[in-house]
Amino acid sequence: MDIRDPSIGLYNEDLAPAKKRNWGTFSIFNVWTSDVHSLWGYYLAASLFLLCGSFTNFLLAIGLSSLVIFFLMNLVGYAGVKTGVPYPVLARASFGVWGANLPALVRAVVACFWYGAQTAAASGAIVALLTRSDAIMAFHKSAHLLGHSGLDVICFVVVWILQLLIIQNGMETVRKFQDWAGPAVWVAMLVLAVGLCVKAGGFSFDHGIPQDVLLAKTKDAGVPGEPGTFWALMAAGATWITYFAALYLNFCDFSRYAKDKATVKKGNLWGLPINLLLFSLVAGVTTIAAFKVYGEVLLHPEQISAKFDSWFLALLAALTFAVATLGINVVANFVSPAFDFANVFPHKISFKTGGYIAAGIALVLYPFAPWEGNAASFVGAIGATMGPLLGIILVDYYLIAKGQVNVEALYHEDGEYRYQGGWNTNALIATVIGALFSSILPNFTSLLPAWWGIYGWFFGVAIAGLAYYVLATVMPRTAGAVPAKA
Repeated sequence: MDIRDPSIGLYNEDLAPAKKRNWGTFSIFNVWTSDVHSLWGYYLAASLFLLCGSFTNFLLAIGLSSLVIFFLMNLVGYAGVKTGVPYPVLARASFGVWGANLPALVRAVVACFWYGAQTAAASGAIVALLTRSDAIMAFHKSAHLLGHSGLDVICFVVVWILQLLIIQNGMETVRKFQDWAGPAVWVAMLVLAVGLCVKAGGFSFDHGIPQDVLLAKTKDAGVPGEPGTFWALMAAGATWITYFAALYLNFCDFSRYAKDKATVKKGNLWGLPINLLLFSLVAGVTTIAAFKVYGEVLLHPEQISAKFDSWFLALLAALTFAVATLGINVVANFVSPAFDFANVFPHKISFKTGGYIAAGIALVLYPFAPWEGNAASFVGAIGATMGPLLGIILVDYYLIAKGQVNVEALYHEDGEYRYQGGWNTNALIATVIGALFSSILPNFTSLLPAWWGIYGWFFGVAIAGLAYYVLATVMPRTAGAVPAKA
């Protein structure tokens, strides 16, 4: 739809409702192959598979949690299809036309941090390949710059530049990249799995890894307790659901280009429960086979490829997983802040410029490598606030507004979503309440039990959503004058 006389501080062509809707089922499916098939995604999937304790437990924990992910993504995706607007614009309906900058910038900050972390992971796969050469290994050990080895810096900058090239023509380039990268990663995954299973003499669901070794290797997955127990399975499922916390918010950045709700639902079905189960299964089987072949627990694919005798196979594996990590960076950590930063000053910042800002922040962070230190807990605390944001947006859209959004008013500063000077006080109060229980108390105090942090995102969604519903019932919004609905 065309927006009539939008406010200059709320509109540009990138933030306008999508006019060209040519994303089919395959493109929606590949949003998820790009988001999941990364080095960190592989590590998490393999870890959770092993921590489930058995194939049956894996189907229960990862299967059921994948269905929850599918359900939540459909809720967000349908809103994107119906309105055609990106996440920060949709957030204006619940937070106010100016208040939406709060949830947008929270999402953008988390994305910038992980943009740098994922770029470092992708470049690390290239470094692991290159250091197979004695001469390059010598350079890697001797040359240092900005607190890293010279080789690390060179590979990081090269990968950083490659990502900028992907978005030169906006979202259409992103679609074409992920349509190619997603299937390529699956081919490489299967080749890796089949090759190792042949060497191991067959595939197995029984890993045979000593429990103390398994727990030490998978500690970063955040799943406590004895593998296979009820609470370990609960934690595994919660971790898998929470892993997608960022994309629940901004999946509408992609679904708004879909042809209809059926396209989103079908793409999500193949990309989430089906793809997630198969990806986790392949990652787990590959790790088990690698343990039988090499006698080590290798939860990172670049560790496995480093064992290959063949340079060609090592090159193929390193490049494929580097590309896969670029995929998640573009989908999860580039597109969102590109729209989020554009939302702050739309008359000055375009989608492309917003993406450059996110990439620039990641580059500035690189010498400090905060993702390797205690700052990870800080970002985890900030990231947990995404739970309250999702709870508020979903409650507002489905329970308060009954799925009706005045799209025209989203671009008018004096329209229906002005609330109190452009800020919805109800949403701000609910965000603080939700963040208190999802992020602040579990991360910065000892008032709550240790297990609370595992489910912090869930508490954030539920508590903030409930608080917002109560506040919106007691102090309901007033209808605006612009009649156009979506």
